[in-house]
Amino acid sequence: MNKPKIAIIFTGGTISMSVDPRIGAVIPSLSSDEIISLVTNLDQFADIEPINFAKLPGPHISPTIMMDLQNTVLNTLARDDIDGVVITHGTDTLEETAYLLDLTIKCEKPVVLTGAMRNSSELGYDGPSNIAAAVCTAISPKSRNKGVLVVMNNEVNSATEVMKTNTLSLDTFKSIEFGALGVVDNDKVIFHREIVNKKYIPAKTIVTDVSLIKCVSGLDSRLIKYCVDSGDKGIVIEGLGRGNVPPAMVEGIEYAIKNNIPVVMVSRCPTGRVLDTYGYEGGGKQLKDLGIVLGGNLPGEKARIKLMLALAISDDIDVIREIFEEPEYY
Repeated sequence: MNKPKIAIIFTGGTISMSVDPRIGAVIPSLSSDEIISLVTNLDQFADIEPINFAKLPGPHISPTIMMDLQNTVLNTLARDDIDGVVITHGTDTLEETAYLLDLTIKCEKPVVLTGAMRNSSELGYDGPSNIAAAVCTAISPKSRNKGVLVVMNNEVNSATEVMKTNTLSLDTFKSIEFGALGVVDNDKVIFHREIVNKKYIPAKTIVTDVSLIKCVSGLDSRLIKYCVDSGDKGIVIEGLGRGNVPPAMVEGIEYAIKNNIPVVMVSRCPTGRVLDTYGYEGGGKQLKDLGIVLGGNLPGEKARIKLMLALAISDDIDVIREIFEEPEYY
């Protein structure tokens, strides 16, 4: 019986890094072959084809690079000999890349992102075990039609839900609102639930002029007006609570909307969706009446990715509103 063939696309990140003694800091160093050689018995489970996309730290991955990666993934998935794709990625922006791929790829074959929290010079380097778990997930027939998955520390999460929750812990990637989709146990993936109402945006390009503003007590309209006057095509606001802002921000939101700049509201709370519940000045009802778009329970960084892709297919606010306000996974 032929083993499944999995392409591992290497983009960089901590998983490919070690300490450079000359500068006393961690830098990219390991090749794809060196990383694969550290994963014991991998060849017993799958034929592996390494694809060297980049060797970039997570903070160097831009939305434009994410779209280049998407093109590489689509071309790889289109091959008849490939059964699934694993992507190694820096953890700082992994959830954003995973979500972009999840929104723009429509394919039965599994796509799995993984990385490492410890570099190869550290005791307990977790890169090899994470790759092993990601490959075990990618070769499983149960992983088909699940959308893009993130596998770290033997947990399987949906790209739609997962976020990095800790700067250090090996179990940093969590779906804190709904819990993991499944686990990798004894080299097999076990799923506990499904994702429903998955969103697909058929974007071939991306509009990168979208800013994210985090709302805090007493914030005014200066940042919003600056974004509009600087040429932003869209703005995401991480609002307070249910999707509210200080009164001094209302003027700026109205200014953006009058200039045909879509403004998407999400919450700075890590769980729960926004809703037009409150009718006071700066409350969600007033903002909704002004024309703001409600972003569900997405965190700000994912709402920004989604707005970038939505703008790439339409600048019609009704289309953008439909993309955001149709139920996704809550």
